[in-house]
Amino acid sequence: MKLGTALRLGRVSNLPTTWTNVAAGLVLSGGAFDAALGAALCLAISCFYVGGMYLNDAFDREVDARERPERPIPSGEVRASTVFAVGFGLLAAGVAIVAALALRPAGTGSAPLLAALALGAVIVFYDAYHKQNPLSPLVMACNRVLVYVTAALSARALIHVELAWGAFALLCYLIGLTYVAKQENLRELRALWPLVFLAVPFGYVRALGSPAGAALYLALALWLGFSLRFLFDTRRRNVKRAVTQLIAGISLLDALIVAANGQPLLAVACVLGFGATLFLQRFVPGT
Repeated sequence: MKLGTALRLGRVSNLPTTWTNVAAGLVLSGGAFDAALGAALCLAISCFYVGGMYLNDAFDREVDARERPERPIPSGEVRASTVFAVGFGLLAAGVAIVAALALRPAGTGSAPLLAALALGAVIVFYDAYHKQNPLSPLVMACNRVLVYVTAALSARALIHVELAWGAFALLCYLIGLTYVAKQENLRELRALWPLVFLAVPFGYVRALGSPAGAALYLALALWLGFSLRFLFDTRRRNVKRAVTQLIAGISLLDALIVAANGQPLLAVACVLGFGATLFLQRFVPGT
């Protein structure tokens, strides 16, 4: 498999959004931030994300042959069997890394391992059945929520109340985003009411309690407005661009949540993740 093919299959340009998810999850644990733990979790979650993207293409190969023949499998760049093997192998690696962190002497026990196993299972379920499942946006959103949960439980084996609020904001954002993504290959947009879910994170008013949080609140609002114009403005309609920009916006939401929980410097790192995603999407397609 060529390097370019491997990068496209893994949608690696979106990886910074998973790293900011880890940062937000660790902050929402209510415990002290551990940079070494965060780095190890970023590696684990990267395995989950890239593995999930590989399996997405492998399971979708017949649909892609009709709708997106330029994708690596239908175009003959790589065999489906290879993509399946790499995808499942990466999921296993992600679970193994979380297990090593959880079961080490300073680890928090079996809780993060169970969350990681649940994450792997939800990824496979989504990839295998999302085309025929009307609730697939909810299932996809649960993947990202489980990243929060896995990271938080790796730091502290307790569900903090702020984790629940942050996870709910992320859940709703991802439901709205995934609904938009499902429209990417359609000639016209269907009902737009699910986009209301994108507004739910603005109920996270705790962010307004600090200057950094308020600035990020405004930044996220402006970014959503800028991204959604590629759906509503028929002269500029570009669903793919809207989707990739909304994906990058995940890091802005993470930054807002991190800032609201008293970590302004880490919020800056999340904003850098937002910028990194946009930059990398110029070279590796985000969808």
